[in-house]
Amino acid sequence: DGCIKAVGQADVIRNQFSEATFERIIDCSGKCVLPGLVDAHTHPVWAGDRVHEFAMKLAGASYMEIHQAGGGIHFTVEHTRKAREDELFTSFQHRLERMLRAGSTLVECKSGYGLDLETELKMLRVIEHAKKSMDISISSTYCGAHAVPKGKTAAEATDDIINNHLPKLKELKLSGEIHVNNIDVFCEKGVFDLESTRRILQAGKDIGLQINFHGDELHPMKSAELGAELGAQAISHLEEVSDEGIMAMARAKCAAVLLPTTAYMLRLKQPQARKMLEEGVIVALGSDFNPNAYCFSMPMVMHLACVNMKMSMNEALAAATINAAYALGKSDTHGSLEVGKQGDLLIINSSRWEHLIYQFGGHETLINYVIVKGKVVYENERCETMSSY
Repeated sequence: DGCIKAVGQADVIRNQFSEATFERIIDCSGKCVLPGLVDAHTHPVWAGDRVHEFAMKLAGASYMEIHQAGGGIHFTVEHTRKAREDELFTSFQHRLERMLRAGSTLVECKSGYGLDLETELKMLRVIEHAKKSMDISISSTYCGAHAVPKGKTAAEATDDIINNHLPKLKELKLSGEIHVNNIDVFCEKGVFDLESTRRILQAGKDIGLQINFHGDELHPMKSAELGAELGAQAISHLEEVSDEGIMAMARAKCAAVLLPTTAYMLRLKQPQARKMLEEGVIVALGSDFNPNAYCFSMPMVMHLACVNMKMSMNEALAAATINAAYALGKSDTHGSLEVGKQGDLLIINSSRWEHLIYQFGGHETLINYVIVKGKVVYENERCETMSSY
């Protein structure tokens, strides 16, 4: 059934299964076995490369300046609207395969580059197709409130989402065509204010979606306080979160999904990981893979979390496994090696698991096997010929 049957000392396991026959035995002498990594925040379905914007950012343009000049999310929206569903699926599939090879076995995937019902549904169908046809596990998120569509006000966009988008999602869920797990809103100055965010998130919750949204990234918005009040499962970004917001999230057991790649690439101030951990917040990590933060690798995300956000390696591993699974409402089935949980694991070509974080960008010759539901989905021959050191 793809679930873990036993965990323990080698000799105990050997005795327990002495009569069993196995399809395959992998010798892990001198290696490490870890839970599959969980990427708690990605935007992986889109068309329209934004490599030219990286040069603008390096020259000093801010995120909002690029956005207001017609770049950013709107550039991607324009290209994603024009792209055929099969084209979007092909590029999405390749991205997921790269995430899998970097050790991610469960990934949260958002829509949000459509901003109209037709394109949002196209993106969600692409995600649904991958859920059914690929080895990697997916938690899908409707993010129709990712930006205010051109020609609309935030109030008009909010009404459109509540009156048209969400009822359609409910209908498609009941018919079994599309099953969405989470609802997301970009709660930000000049995008969706606190009241619009509240209305959309509550309407999503009312149709059975988990609340998991972008908050307090570029400006302090009191998003964390709102999320705690609404019973959010998780809030992402939080570079500008208030002390009160941190305490509210800790009390509400609302996970903080921190995105060290985004803060690094946009030269934002780093999220206060240490303060959150000290206050008892459940801290998770995500790559924020998107055209603006092009990173597939959770090992690199963990490295940045340790160096730039002052997390320990143990904290970073927990944040990229069990806590990230919790942020997606899946910690009962994913994120740790326990009996009864899904058999998602990595075998590392090193006797010390810390090499996965220590070797910045070294995962390509370090991850020996990726296993999903007890099945080897990626085997890296280079590990057999190379020492990990």
